[in-house]
Amino acid sequence: MEVNAELAHRGAPPPGRALGLDLGTQRVGVAICDANRTVATPLTTVARVGDRRIEHEAIAQLVAEHDIVTVVVGLPLSLSGEEGPAVRLVRSEIKGLRRRLEVEVVSHDERLSTVSAQASLRQGGVNAKRGRAVVDQLAASVILQSYIDSQPDR
Repeated sequence: MEVNAELAHRGAPPPGRALGLDLGTQRVGVAICDANRTVATPLTTVARVGDRRIEHEAIAQLVAEHDIVTVVVGLPLSLSGEEGPAVRLVRSEIKGLRRRLEVEVVSHDERLSTVSAQASLRQGGVNAKRGRAVVDQLAASVILQSYIDSQPDR
């Protein structure tokens, strides 16, 4: 059952590279995929500086630099699929990204993306201190890969 129409992208996505975003309170994890939308990989982290305009400009620079046609933002639904305060904050930020970016911006269910990223790091033997630096990027990669895998042309 579809919880929210915004979660499921209707129709075939535009061809080209996509950027995945994990919007955290301290950092924004960023991932990227190839132009064929086969594999998502961690890219970078954008620090939260307390000014969305500056943060969105950094994301816009990544979009331009990497020829991005779609930005996929993780939507933090609860495990039951309910929307809480965190979803409202992300939806608000998505509106701002849509105003700033000249590409498609969609949301995608991110349930357990950070948990999955942390587990992958532990399995890889990455210590907790070093893991904090990449967990957001890895979570963005999990979100983007899930989006890619959910597309109807897959």
